[in-house]
Amino acid sequence: MATCDGSEARAALERSVLRRVPPLLTDLYQFTMAYAYWRAGRHNEPAVFELFFRDNPFGGGFSLFAGLSDCLLFLQNFAFSDDDVEYLRSVLPAGTDAAFFSYLKELDCSAVSVSAVPEGSVVFARVPLLEVCGPLAVVQLLETSLLCLVNYASLVCSNAARFRLAAGPRRRLMEMGLRRAQGPDGGLTASRYTYIGGFDLTSNALAGRLFGIPVAGTMAHSYVTSFSSLEEVWPQTLVPCGGGGPIDFICLVKGWLGRVCQLLGSKTSLVREGELAAFLSYAIAYPQNFLPVIDSYSVSCSGLLCFCAVALALCELQYQPLGVRLDSGDLCRQSLEVRRVFKECNKQFSVPQFESLIIVGTNSISEQSLAELNKKVSNEIDVVGVGTHLVTCTRQPSLGCVYKLIEVRGRPRMKMSEDPEKSTLPGRKSVYRLLDTDGPYLLPTFQSKCINICVCICDPGAQNQSELRFMHHLKAE
Repeated sequence: MATCDGSEARAALERSVLRRVPPLLTDLYQFTMAYAYWRAGRHNEPAVFELFFRDNPFGGGFSLFAGLSDCLLFLQNFAFSDDDVEYLRSVLPAGTDAAFFSYLKELDCSAVSVSAVPEGSVVFARVPLLEVCGPLAVVQLLETSLLCLVNYASLVCSNAARFRLAAGPRRRLMEMGLRRAQGPDGGLTASRYTYIGGFDLTSNALAGRLFGIPVAGTMAHSYVTSFSSLEEVWPQTLVPCGGGGPIDFICLVKGWLGRVCQLLGSKTSLVREGELAAFLSYAIAYPQNFLPVIDSYSVSCSGLLCFCAVALALCELQYQPLGVRLDSGDLCRQSLEVRRVFKECNKQFSVPQFESLIIVGTNSISEQSLAELNKKVSNEIDVVGVGTHLVTCTRQPSLGCVYKLIEVRGRPRMKMSEDPEKSTLPGRKSVYRLLDTDGPYLLPTFQSKCINICVCICDPGAQNQSELRFMHHLKAE
């Protein structure tokens, strides 16, 4: 995997964050409130906000906190350009004092401090994730941007963790949701934070470059269906891995195809010539990375036979094919049949390379379908590719993080509401965990510094021990 070095990656990441989250990426009322604070002479009063969510996502007992590194990059580079200020001058009410715009030009976050739980940590509802301290007007202006950076990142990271729990520790997971994501930024954010949440690979090349995530891919059905004849295969020869003269690869594969069909009792007349041509062409291009999708027409009548013929020819030339991808139908049943054929080929033709061939399953995989697949002892899927249901978080579209004022001038502040669930606990808080006597169960707890109260949040959904044990398997970013 090719990646840029540390300094280049850091610079690329900073540019990415600055392009995606400039200071103007906020709600207009943040500026009108900041102006009112400034006009009243309160803009420099010390204030504290905290960021948290009210309910654990997906009906579960935990979430993962993500987005902290982006928040810090945003704060470090927070500054309004002259063009930004001129734009604000054009949209704020006409009576806005001109001196306020001079104030904005000098504004930065040098007086702002942030306390946070570590990125990737298991977190719980109503426990502060971020505590932001600084001048009142400045920390008010940060609200929308920080919520934007944390909400989706934490949600998709938590969703990935749930997929990992459903898949179990053995099966590898590949994120492949870029084409289904809510825009380019959603796709890049999903690739990054699903990796933190427990996925092993991504199909997103830019995420690989920016974040060092291992990238992988197979081939699309369009590549297979673009071929119709063996005459389209070029070049038609392949040099053995160990060296020597070029071998007529088409002739070699045809010979193996006949032997495979005879072994399995299949008809060569049902094999799609275009599919065979596609596999031949790809194998010649990448003999060490041959992993085609085999369900473009029929797995049993064509795709699997073509793969075995090409893979056996590659093995004869001392190359190691990788495996196959299944993208439709009953993945469990098909994986069993594919593995049986691999074993038959190994037994009949003495090709130990077929023992290490992998089977990739993709087909609108959801958390539920992945859990059901994992419960079935009889399946041979090694890698699962997940897209739509992962990156779009179909079970819950938003984490619902909020950013609430808890202190001004050292005095606690509390929001009272007609909806009791929207009331806030005043003052700054200390976050800690109580360990259950059984060991792995953690009670999410925080203590208010302004009143003598300790809040222990025991969500029944968090009783799931497998969810809590997951914290021991998190990747460090």
